[in-house]
Amino acid sequence: MNKVFDNPSSALEGLLFHGMFIAAGGFGLCGIPELLIDAIREAGTKDLTIASNNCGVDDFGLGVLLKTKQIRKMISSYVGENAEFMRQYLSGELELEFNPQGTLAERMRAGGAGIAGFYTKTGVGTVVARGKELKVFDGEIYVLETGIVADLSIVKAWKADTTGNLVFRKTARNFNPSAASCGKICVAEVEEIVPVGSLDPDHIHVPGIYVHRLIQGQHEKRIEQRTTRLAA
Repeated sequence: MNKVFDNPSSALEGLLFHGMFIAAGGFGLCGIPELLIDAIREAGTKDLTIASNNCGVDDFGLGVLLKTKQIRKMISSYVGENAEFMRQYLSGELELEFNPQGTLAERMRAGGAGIAGFYTKTGVGTVVARGKELKVFDGEIYVLETGIVADLSIVKAWKADTTGNLVFRKTARNFNPSAASCGKICVAEVEEIVPVGSLDPDHIHVPGIYVHRLIQGQHEKRIEQRTTRLAA
């Protein structure tokens, strides 16, 4: 089975539909599947529900789908510096489900592992627990969170071999592996595709069994914040 496609549009062919649920990797501006996001924008797929740690910035990452009003709901941990995200949420144009970062990552991992739900203490006594089942274990209250299973996962890795084994670098590893596992179909964009056998098995973060389609592309290197300090 050939998993390598020529471009993002061909890799997404037949997978997109209005109202679908997408899990997207990335952390801040690191490890964002920018090429696949641009292809979704060009396809015009709308009424999307997207689970991702954050929503990029106004002109990059998932922020471009906000700008075109293609996202109906975000399941996120962090609004960040995206002014359009904030504007749409406050105006009622965008539905937002806040999740603590660890809970969101675990919901993705649980969905990928076939776990329907789990109990956690994170969020107990806050709006995060509102309307959810609570249970007491050893005298402590826990809240039930459900696993995430998406119609499609889109992720960005550093390297892949032609069977879809993925290797991530540094912070890009935070959400991408969990996001990759929880989609019914996973499409990955990578900086480099190498022959089978080129990757050290101990260095593989996502086995190729989870990955259905691959593209290689050129990626923009962005820095989320820059701070300066005057010399004394």
